[in-house]
Amino acid sequence: MTEDADIVGLQAYADELRETFMRMQREATDLNARAQAIQVTEKSADGLVSATVSVRGELIRLDLDPRLYRRPDARGLADAITDTIRRATAKALNELVELFEPVVPPERLRAHLEGDLETVLDQLSGPVPRERRRR
Repeated sequence: MTEDADIVGLQAYADELRETFMRMQREATDLNARAQAIQVTEKSADGLVSATVSVRGELIRLDLDPRLYRRPDARGLADAITDTIRRATAKALNELVELFEPVVPPERLRAHLEGDLETVLDQLSGPVPRERRRR
């Protein structure tokens, strides 16, 4: 690829990034409100534990079916609660990624949300994707 072609490709990529940023600014208020409203409820495998979490994984509500008291198993109950909350949090994260997919590549957002600094830095320092250079 010649130097002129590289410059044209980089300019096209910069233009695309600028347009994406402008679109994100226009849609930011609505997206933020929709993101903050995400709540996910998940039930345990036996249906005796129900957990509702926010998009940040904060526990909003925990319901325990009274039938749990028929068979006292503190460790089993703790594991069921933890697993149910973990699955609800994962679903909330997936909903957030899907919500922002039109403006942020899913793998990039997921890496940021999961605190995967190595992947984030790789994405930032990597080459300009080919499909973006062809414009």
